[in-house]
Amino acid sequence: MSIEIPGYRPGTWVLDPAHSEVTFSVRHMMISKVRGSFGIKEATLIAPENPLAAQVEATVDVTSIDTKDSGRDTHLRSGDFFDVENHPTMRFVSTGARIEDGDFLVDGDLTIRGTTRPVSFAFDFGGFGTDPWGNYKAGASATTTIDREDFGLTWNAALETGGVLVGKDVTINLDLQGALQQD
Repeated sequence: MSIEIPGYRPGTWVLDPAHSEVTFSVRHMMISKVRGSFGIKEATLIAPENPLAAQVEATVDVTSIDTKDSGRDTHLRSGDFFDVENHPTMRFVSTGARIEDGDFLVDGDLTIRGTTRPVSFAFDFGGFGTDPWGNYKAGASATTTIDREDFGLTWNAALETGGVLVGKDVTINLDLQGALQQD
């Protein structure tokens, strides 16, 4: 099976970290959400003629976590959560892509804190274009939801009113821009 994506060009695409971000949100105190972001260290897409056969590898700098609260960020870097001293990065390696109910999904293995689990990101292509310097660029957004406890992120605190401080489900959002590498 193959699909057509207007503007798609095969080749090696490298992520532009200055125009890309990884953000997340998780339920806090069962009444609101905390949002945060990570810096992307690197990401590469090997894009053959058939987009469904593309291969993606990406590494995220967990030490860069930013929730706009330095105390919380320090706690998230600790052994209670990400344990950045021993696991400074998160990694995603694709295992395939598919169309399901009209959605473009990229399946792969996500490694957080030394634990690898399969995930699927739903992608939305923003488009393609040439920048003023002649670089051919692509933009896309993607999202997935994971259970943080599946990755060993189990710290929590019971609330006096019932429930827990930190929710299990974490929504991960990607806003990406990459450039087709010139030969």
